Amino acid sequence: MSALLEVNDLVVEYGRGRHAFRALHGVSLDIAPGECLGLVGESGSGKSTLGKAILGLAPVSGGRIRFDGREIAGLGRSARRALADDIQVVFQDPYGSLNPAMTIGDILAEPLLTTGIGAAEAAARVRAMLDRVRLPSTAMERYPSEFSGGQRQRIAIARALVRGPRLIVCDEPVSALDLTTQATILDLFIELQRDTGVSYLFVSHDLGVVRRVCHRVAVMYRGELVEVGEGEQVTRSPQHPYSERLRLASPVADPIAQRERRSRWLALRGAPDAAVR
Repeated sequence: MSALLEVNDLVVEYGRGRHAFRALHGVSLDIAPGECLGLVGESGSGKSTLGKAILGLAPVSGGRIRFDGREIAGLGRSARRALADDIQVVFQDPYGSLNPAMTIGDILAEPLLTTGIGAAEAAARVRAMLDRVRLPSTAMERYPSEFSGGQRQRIAIARALVRGPRLIVCDEPVSALDLTTQATILDLFIELQRDTGVSYLFVSHDLGVVRRVCHRVAVMYRGELVEVGEGEQVTRSPQHPYSERLRLASPVADPIAQRERRSRWLALRGAPDAAVR
């Protein structure tokens, strides 16, 4: 099966000359239609920068980004707006990503109305999408502040899906939620992917989260990919020392096992940088 998204030798730099900072060092990956690829790493690893580059929100200094065979790095504003039919995003903060002055109905209808869809059809699609994310149609008349964090993230997911995209960049979409709400939102992501066939780039710092939803997992360290493999293998028995360090950072319920885990994590954390690479 040919890839839906292909990233080849991608370089992202901020600034110029002596003050330039290279956030990505020749990163390559691909995502197949209907696949969920997890992208994990600590803060500053470059994982969110990669998502932003795909969305046209970070400067591409080298390499290629191809979507369905078409080069999309460096697209102009009008071409990028047209691409919004195919590529959408769900951000980390479900409240900050929603306009507090707009009703939920207006928030979800806006991306449809801008494409020329009539108000009646847009409203019908919004109602159907709210039902799909397990929210009542009465939510259309309410404002974001009237909903819980988990409900707001359902609204953000509905907004991303309402135009029928083929790829969604999910940037830490459950990290701001409590564990119980995380689980229900992750189940929703899985269900929606099964029903629609949409692909995900699922950015997270948590191996437990990506294990639950992702088919494959890519691990980033200081702007480079250090391991890519099947989700179960990378999250349970990783091959790279840095991936193992991420695995050990996830707590377990058994206090004895957790103490041993913590000890091993500290040993890896104190290892020289070359050992992690």
